[in-house]
Amino acid sequence: MFIEPSLAGGRRGWIEVICGAMFSGKTEELIRRLKRARIANLKVEIFKPGVDTRYDEHNIVSHDENRIISTPLENSQQILLLAQEVDVVGIDEAQFFDAELPNVCDQLALRGIRVIIAGLDMDFQGKPFGQMPFLLAKADYITKLHAICVKCGNIANYSFRKSAAQDTVLLGERDVYEPRCRHCYYEEP
Repeated sequence: MFIEPSLAGGRRGWIEVICGAMFSGKTEELIRRLKRARIANLKVEIFKPGVDTRYDEHNIVSHDENRIISTPLENSQQILLLAQEVDVVGIDEAQFFDAELPNVCDQLALRGIRVIIAGLDMDFQGKPFGQMPFLLAKADYITKLHAICVKCGNIANYSFRKSAAQDTVLLGERDVYEPRCRHCYYEEP
């Protein structure tokens, strides 16, 4: 269970990373934390990569269709320009951002900002995805979520791609991906 850190003793920033396979609830958890920050009257700015237009061009939308407004960006440096006088920054689909994202998050945390990041920790080949390994290394708090394997019902850590496409980035939903446990992931399709 995640325990929110205290701001007692002055304004200190930190980095939280929510990771896991597709359909594990990462975006749902990100939205939940951001809504709680707003309930606490904290100023929140939310960002997503401009490439992710699966559900909506501007909103971050979970698979359960829970949504929150965000700003789509072409690169992570824009976050530093847009996140002025905020308490909390939310970033979804972090694996799609550029190599500067870990440094941007460090700078935000040093400014006293709580940074909450959600993203896939592994790609469809089971390899570390994008900047996520670097963000996990810098994180003060990590939450790893699990989906349910569609083959056997055990916890799923892997995003199995059902198509033969080999591009690392292939946006899709249940038509293209399904969550699988380690055993079923490595089994023949």
